[in-house]
Amino acid sequence: MISLLDALARPFLGLLDPEDAHRLAIRALGIPPYVKRVRDDPRLAVRACDLHFPNPIGVAAGFDKHAEVWDALLRLGFGFVEVGTVTLRPQPGNPRPRVFRLAHDEGVINRLGFNSAGADIALRRLAAHTRSGGVVGINIGANKDSTDRSSDYVRLIEMFAPSVSYFCVNISSPNTPGLRDLQRGRALEELLAAVTGARMRAAERSLAPPVLVKIAPDLTLPDLDDLVEAARKHRVDGMIVANTTLARPRSLRDRDGAKQQGGLSGRPLFALSTRMLAETYVRVEGAFPLIGVGGIDSGEAAVAKIRAGALLIQLYTAFIFHGLRLLPTIKAELSRAVARAGCESIAALVGTDAAALTAQSWPQQ
Repeated sequence: MISLLDALARPFLGLLDPEDAHRLAIRALGIPPYVKRVRDDPRLAVRACDLHFPNPIGVAAGFDKHAEVWDALLRLGFGFVEVGTVTLRPQPGNPRPRVFRLAHDEGVINRLGFNSAGADIALRRLAAHTRSGGVVGINIGANKDSTDRSSDYVRLIEMFAPSVSYFCVNISSPNTPGLRDLQRGRALEELLAAVTGARMRAAERSLAPPVLVKIAPDLTLPDLDDLVEAARKHRVDGMIVANTTLARPRSLRDRDGAKQQGGLSGRPLFALSTRMLAETYVRVEGAFPLIGVGGIDSGEAAVAKIRAGALLIQLYTAFIFHGLRLLPTIKAELSRAVARAGCESIAALVGTDAAALTAQSWPQQ
């Protein structure tokens, strides 16, 4: 039934402004009755950061920005959901239009700018999570006009520690001026010390959700070296690789759409984000798990991301072009990949291609 409704709705949604179409999709997901969840192949279950994931496929931040439909997404069969980005105080983000489809490329450019209903509203909506179960993370960001961005992240960790499964510290969005500076140097060290300190204080109250950091695909390899070293030093629990890119690959067919400012996601991001994932994997050396995101639009792409080093994966942009029926398709291919490899768990495939990928020439941009 979901596949049928999805197939009927997507052509209509494609005629609307992308942000209006997204709003309608969120409202539709919030209307019961929900589909009864089908039991997952046990070989797809993953243990990471002391959390149990029934399968490794998650919804990336940006889809359920205001924590409205995380429960419906879990019922649809996702292994986890990451809400947000949530900022401490409400903010409208950048002026509209700010989301642009590149239909021929199956990509999207956005310059949303952390539009957020604010922490108080998200916290009320996530209050039920502790009772309902499932893995629900929160992507947190600093307000655009914040004079102390580290304190924004710390306060958000303090507020949400009782209500979420993990935190994703977003320091890689290209749409908040100066935010990506937090990925480097002294600013990075100070931020990681602050957020891991907040996690340790939460642990004293038996509330210690893991803290992950989301990075950009546009980092230089020396910057990546420094970032991974700092993450390992401060004992972050994981990294998400990667956010949207400011690059515009020459292969893009929608040249007019590509002129829009903002971060590019979807299929055109796959090669770059997967290479950055492999580069991160070989540097992390098993110190913590990685979540791979960027351009996953098929079962084959999901397997490639796992082989590049991702223990977990996330999707968003592909839903615009392929719909939610993509989820069972990817699950089926992951099960086939496990069977072909003759192993007992999808985790056995993690990073098997990483070294080979890092030896290849850099993806053409």
